[in-house]
Amino acid sequence: MSKRSVTEVQASSTSQQEPRKTPRSESKQKEHAVDDEMGEFEDGWEDEYESDEEVVDAESGKAEDGMDVDDEVLPAIEESEEQPPAPDVYIPGVHRLEKDEILEPDDSVYIMRHNMSVNWPCLSFDVLRDNLGDQRQRYPATAYIVAGTQADVAKNNEVSVYKMSSLQKTQKENDSDDEEDDDDDALDEDPLLEYRSIPHLGGVNRIRAQPLPASSPLPPVSQPYYVASWSETGKVHIWDVRPLIEALDVPGYTIDKSRTHAPAFTVNSHSAEGFAMDWASSGGANPSGLRLLTGDIHSKIYLTTTTATGFNTLGQPFTSHTSSIEDLQWSPSEPTVFASCSADQSVQIWDVRMKGRQSVAGIEKAHQSDVNVISWNRATTYLLLSGGDEGGIKVWDLRNVKKKGTSAPDPSPVAAYNWHSAPITSIEWHPTEDSIFAASGADEQVTLWDLAVEQDDEETGAMDSTEGGREVPPQLLFVHQGQKDVKEIHWHPQIPGAVISTAYDGFNVFKTISV
Repeated sequence: MSKRSVTEVQASSTSQQEPRKTPRSESKQKEHAVDDEMGEFEDGWEDEYESDEEVVDAESGKAEDGMDVDDEVLPAIEESEEQPPAPDVYIPGVHRLEKDEILEPDDSVYIMRHNMSVNWPCLSFDVLRDNLGDQRQRYPATAYIVAGTQADVAKNNEVSVYKMSSLQKTQKENDSDDEEDDDDDALDEDPLLEYRSIPHLGGVNRIRAQPLPASSPLPPVSQPYYVASWSETGKVHIWDVRPLIEALDVPGYTIDKSRTHAPAFTVNSHSAEGFAMDWASSGGANPSGLRLLTGDIHSKIYLTTTTATGFNTLGQPFTSHTSSIEDLQWSPSEPTVFASCSADQSVQIWDVRMKGRQSVAGIEKAHQSDVNVISWNRATTYLLLSGGDEGGIKVWDLRNVKKKGTSAPDPSPVAAYNWHSAPITSIEWHPTEDSIFAASGADEQVTLWDLAVEQDDEETGAMDSTEGGREVPPQLLFVHQGQKDVKEIHWHPQIPGAVISTAYDGFNVFKTISV
């Protein structure tokens, strides 16, 4: 993990990336300003038109021989070069919106930013792999996701596959005027959101897609592409959504409802609903190598595996936690190891080969309250992120975690941040950059961080790292706001730097200048 000084990211610092405060009455003020600016007319040669009164006055200024006498030389009228005042930058926890103010995003710090509304809020979603290539940089972009709804009644819920297309670059005020007209028109297009759905009994607490290797294409339509949904009814359903993707891409394609509208498998082992869920794969795109972990509010974790005949849930649960299981993560490097976090404030490490289904190591007091979410670093595999109900974010070195049966104290986190003022709702490492991660909170913030940024006093000199008396961590790159009740975020693994978030009011898709 390479280090960067804070001056390397100063050009895209947090204070320049956050939405601005704009009075609601500003539009009316602008209308009045236009009327006030209507003054005297001037021709192209700067000759002033004279009114009748000015002509009469001018007669008195003539000499006896009829020659004009200049009493005074008037200065040329110059246009004002005064720039309008810069908008205020809104810092969460420092500034407060007044009654007549709203947040206005600063598009100069976004490469792409789009908002999309849906019929019902989605508590959870996952990014689906596509055949459009990796490391995509060209626009307009296209993304596929799968999401589960939170409808008004249980029978109205759905699992939906969304195709987000026409995701154009953000048009900025200082964009070059010599761009082709076609490009300018394209930049102004709204994104297109299409979807295909299957009915789902009960609200979807969490949904996760089967992992596919980064280099592999989307499976052909004849093969399954599985997603698992955690229902509020206490059931975990596994669906084949590959035909739904085909229906979005191929006009006239008919979905075989016998394949899509009934679960391929249902986990009935849980006695209550849950939220924790994670897939792993040891066979690449081969469905026979899939493993699915699910955890419920009664502190039980079940493992479902695939065999030649289909899915099978092991009968004995993993039971070291004493409260609700909040999140699960398979190890990216050891196929039998996984991590869990719980409302009992702990993070536990497990090995499925151990008899008795008990954890082998753990951090008993990882946070001051519930541990809501965790994320395992795919590149630096000894690093684990955790987000708590108190709003704290912590980075753990798993090499320091104590084994069960020892009297060693809990390790200290290698980094800890308390920027968020409400529970952390989602957290995720960047898929390829091992020092970068994203987090979301119930304080309606999505934050981007880089652990490789270090404060360098010699380079920064007297640079103030506080805003309104609140210290801004150098590692905080960006704060995205504007969504109500953000629930989950994910990086898009095929569009570098692109983040998708879901909230009560729909989806946001954005990419910033800082990542």
